[in-house]
Amino acid sequence: MAESMACKKVLSWIKDRGIPSVDLYTDCSNFRALLVGDSLRFLTTLLLTFKSDENIHSSMEEANAVQDRDHKFLRRAVEEAYKAVECGHGGPFGAVVVCNDEVVVSCHNMVFNNTDPTAHAEVTAIREACKKLNRVNLSDCEIYASCEPCPMCFSAIQFSQMKRLVYGAKAEAAIAIGFGSDRIIADALRGTTFYQKANLEIKRADGNEAIIAEQVFENTKDKFPIHSK
Repeated sequence: MAESMACKKVLSWIKDRGIPSVDLYTDCSNFRALLVGDSLRFLTTLLLTFKSDENIHSSMEEANAVQDRDHKFLRRAVEEAYKAVECGHGGPFGAVVVCNDEVVVSCHNMVFNNTDPTAHAEVTAIREACKKLNRVNLSDCEIYASCEPCPMCFSAIQFSQMKRLVYGAKAEAAIAIGFGSDRIIADALRGTTFYQKANLEIKRADGNEAIIAEQVFENTKDKFPIHSK
């Protein structure tokens, strides 16, 4: 009886996963004959199917872990965006450079504070990261930006050879309240021009963190009336 129940459970499991020729194994006697007559092929198929299920589960866990990690660092960049406005240092933009899962620097826009139109959050973060790490090659680093980088910042990211960029808000969110007056969107960032960095992973964050990043502009637009004219 126990053997029969075990056979039925295995047969049901096999059928659910659509293993070829499973319809031939309709009862336990056939199943036992299969084990005797072709056990190697059967068990190999069984093990591979188990392995496939494990791989799918593992991939899902890895994807969730990456998303949680991205959200953690992007949240830090969004906090920097608010800090830039609160301190009067510049526009609502933040950037964080990460290396080996550790924050190297956490920076924000410093245009007003430094009287420097190039002191965007990403450029500032790259400059500070290079100083802190004492090198100009950041190929083992990632950068998290509260907003899609402008062409200048994207170029700086390329020159520093960052391996990965994750951003929150789309550029249109900043343009909507007056930032990016020339209305230039970084076509290279979106892969719509010939010159783009093919070996750099580019991703917009998933879920609520991207929405929260976009809300920065709505929540701070009153602080920048000169940009909204």
